[in-house]
Amino acid sequence: MAPGATLRLLEPAPGVLAFYDGRIPGVRLHGPQENWLDDGAFALGIASYAVIDGDDALVYDTHITLAHARYIRRTLEERGARRIRVVLSHWHDDHVAGNEAFADCEIIANRETDALLRANRARLETADPPITPLILPNRLFEDRLSLTVGTLPVELVQMDIHSRDGTVALLPGGVLLAGDTLEDPITYVDEPDRLAVHLVGLERLARLGATRILPNHGAPEVIAAGGYGPGLIDATRLYVETLLRLKQEPALAGLDLRAFAAEALAIGAISYFEPYEAVHRRNIEAVLGAE
Repeated sequence: MAPGATLRLLEPAPGVLAFYDGRIPGVRLHGPQENWLDDGAFALGIASYAVIDGDDALVYDTHITLAHARYIRRTLEERGARRIRVVLSHWHDDHVAGNEAFADCEIIANRETDALLRANRARLETADPPITPLILPNRLFEDRLSLTVGTLPVELVQMDIHSRDGTVALLPGGVLLAGDTLEDPITYVDEPDRLAVHLVGLERLARLGATRILPNHGAPEVIAAGGYGPGLIDATRLYVETLLRLKQEPALAGLDLRAFAAEALAIGAISYFEPYEAVHRRNIEAVLGAE
């Protein structure tokens, strides 16, 4: 299927657009072989976001293909945007694949994201599918950056969750663009040796006081209805805490996702989604293999 053919435009909050694709059984965009686009993003469902006010727009991640990115840009321009800036939530492939469509724009990232993109540039540009050329950020910040999109204040905050270079965006009304710091139903463990650090990051994230959370990987119906409540942070914390018990309680490794994350699921903030069984199994292997 052609990239972008199944993309859905959602409007979870005033001035906020979600460009959602994936979670479509039996559909693959790139090919039958295992690849990061189909198996790491599309199967789980992925959204990039945009904030627009008047002729000013801010794109939060550039999606999984150039076709997706061009659709985002075209949609914003059709809605009157004349100034478009980009924020990268972190360095991973499914968040930066569309950067080339915004090569003439300001692309904002924290310094850690820039360093990781440069360190992994060859890997990203030779991946399956390749991200080539990889367009790097051209405006960097550390810790926090305050922006205004039209009349809307946007606060970018660096977070050490999922990946050491996370950036979340806090919008008016307590709306939080969360990137991959949070997922429904479970986090994808990319840095298994740093889970304790990520747990501290989750506490810091909770202190931002977000009331509605929009993760990049979540259920489209929940995103369309305005996003997740703060319970998504609690559910993620409970799952990570259980992962940290694995080496002392090896029996946990044999549990499927429903059983392993029973306490997190009981909160009601997340929903079981079968494709995350593979993510869960990979998480367990990564944690048990970490030194």
